[in-house]
Amino acid sequence: MTRRLVVDLASPRAAWRIPPATVQTIRAALGSGWEVVQVQAPAASDGDGGSGNPEAVAAVRGAEVYVGYGVPPGVIAAGLGTLRWVHTATAGVWMSLPSLAGTGIVLTNSAAVHAEPIADWTITALGYFARGLAEQWASRELTALPVSVREFAELRLGVFGLGGIGGAIARRAIALGMSVAGVRRRPERGGPPGVRWVSGFDALPRLAAESDCFVIAAPHTDQTRGAVSRAVLERLPPEAIVVNVSRGELLDETALLDLLDGSRLRGAALDVFTVEPLPAGHPFWRHPRVLVSPHVAAVTARFWDRETGLIVDNVTRYLAGSPLTNTVDPEAGY
Repeated sequence: MTRRLVVDLASPRAAWRIPPATVQTIRAALGSGWEVVQVQAPAASDGDGGSGNPEAVAAVRGAEVYVGYGVPPGVIAAGLGTLRWVHTATAGVWMSLPSLAGTGIVLTNSAAVHAEPIADWTITALGYFARGLAEQWASRELTALPVSVREFAELRLGVFGLGGIGGAIARRAIALGMSVAGVRRRPERGGPPGVRWVSGFDALPRLAAESDCFVIAAPHTDQTRGAVSRAVLERLPPEAIVVNVSRGELLDETALLDLLDGSRLRGAALDVFTVEPLPAGHPFWRHPRVLVSPHVAAVTARFWDRETGLIVDNVTRYLAGSPLTNTVDPEAGY
């Protein structure tokens, strides 16, 4: 009997549209006895993805494996009884988890794929504010400013979510001479060599108080939603920089705006927002202390190299009956 893997990655966005070579590589990794069905209908790849178009729902009936952007409820319902493993090319899984509860289907995500480019984006954003690139570049005006241009080596970085993405950010910061601390759900896992301290989520206020640069890189879960509250933001030192590369729901955006308007913070670099796309009239668009990016921190020319490698590695593991890389813990939410 022929086994089936469904590929639902035909994003209308060129950066996220699966290349034909990747489909062929997946076919080769599966070997004989398998068919690969590629859904041609456009797949929603924004946010956590998951459009669940009728073509995908039809293709997944009787399939054993599904690869898409998120895992829509309609896909899960159609595949019940035959689906064993589903993979999302997104890092976030918040929208996919509810429909998978109790099904026994293994979910893997692509968090590891996005870590390096997001870390690059974060360090670039920190440099934008720390080095005063938003200020007047003329030499006379720049040297007359009362606000100092800061060096990386004098900055303390706090990372909320010291996992794959947060760890990649921490490694870069340490290499640049920054003092780094972080919080994570399982602090016993520690962080990269050179991290000053690592603690649990209850240490978030302390982390904020000790962070000249505060980076939000935690996954969106019941525990993290709204965690960066007004009270946490108000603990930040004067002239602190806030970066969010996680999900907008983790951050109190109203409180952030209030602190920016009051010149309490030097700036905020935001790649994600509570409402996406960011509404045209939102104050973030024109705020002089805000650097806006439309949820593209993970976009680089190397995405499909990494994503293909992850999928093929897991195909090999799946066929061998071995544990899969990036398996999501439903209870933890990532």
